[in-house]
Amino acid sequence: MNRPTIAITMGDASGIGPEVIMKALSQPAVREMCNPLVVGDAERLRTAGRIVGSPMRVESLEDAGQARFDPDTVNCVDLKLIPKDHPFGQVSAISGEGSFRYIERAVRIVEAGQADAICTAPLSKEALHAAGHKYPGHTELLAMLTGTPEVSMMLVSPKLRVIHVTTHIGLIDAVERIEPGLVERTIARGHDTLVKAGIASPKIGVCAINPHAGENGLFGRGEEAAKITPAVEACRAKGWDVTGPLPADTLFFLAGRGDYDMVVAMYHDQGHGPIKVLGLEAGVNITVGLPVIRTSVDHGTAFDIAGKGIADERSLIEALRQAADLAPRRIAA
Repeated sequence: MNRPTIAITMGDASGIGPEVIMKALSQPAVREMCNPLVVGDAERLRTAGRIVGSPMRVESLEDAGQARFDPDTVNCVDLKLIPKDHPFGQVSAISGEGSFRYIERAVRIVEAGQADAICTAPLSKEALHAAGHKYPGHTELLAMLTGTPEVSMMLVSPKLRVIHVTTHIGLIDAVERIEPGLVERTIARGHDTLVKAGIASPKIGVCAINPHAGENGLFGRGEEAAKITPAVEACRAKGWDVTGPLPADTLFFLAGRGDYDMVVAMYHDQGHGPIKVLGLEAGVNITVGLPVIRTSVDHGTAFDIAGKGIADERSLIEALRQAADLAPRRIAA
């Protein structure tokens, strides 16, 4: 089988990333769907392996081309940034610097053709900032590293797909930033992603900003008519099945029962809330619009349980599955 190679960034070394990686890569089913290549610190993975009781051996690599993908081995492009006695569960500039360097190296590995997609373990925004990297999160960092002017965040669960018009900004700023061009481009990125995933004519529902979709101007200041409706009409003119703006509470119910293939959320919590209610263990974050495939767990660093061996690896496994499904297939030699 010609499995795609997935570069897995270790995330914040003080969080649960190393543990969920070692748990996930211990499962034969994961290794059957992809060739996992961790970008991180080998010694930290060994420590995490002992904590979770993993039988896997961690191989320290200088270059991705050295990976052999033996069934009992975790291949790690080893940046050697984390001290051996570095504590779990604490915000640290050392871990923040590491999380930046791992994603930076992973992008270069994919660009060099040594991996087919990226899957990211969680980082701490506070630690990232403490290390001097002033990015709101992975999405914006990846956009910078790949020279991509605009990307979108899509969250996927077994029952729901949600793409976001705005993400890591305050609610007042989000409403101000939303405009027809941005909404249309977001819909287009989601539409193209679903078509590439095999949904020939995806049905897309677009959220309103205000309660009851503004109810003809009763709520809000006409944002639906000014900011969203023109984008929906432009997409419909292309022959796409796009409906909205619709009240978010109703739309998410309808999408959850299967009436829509994707929901377009206007701001962070409007989209994240329903996905997380459905279960963090099955949620996956996909960055849409990058020149490389990137998926991620849909949970944070969980400093409160880091180092205790109890972190749930199911979101990482699902993120790896999505990365493997979306990754371009190499032609076997």
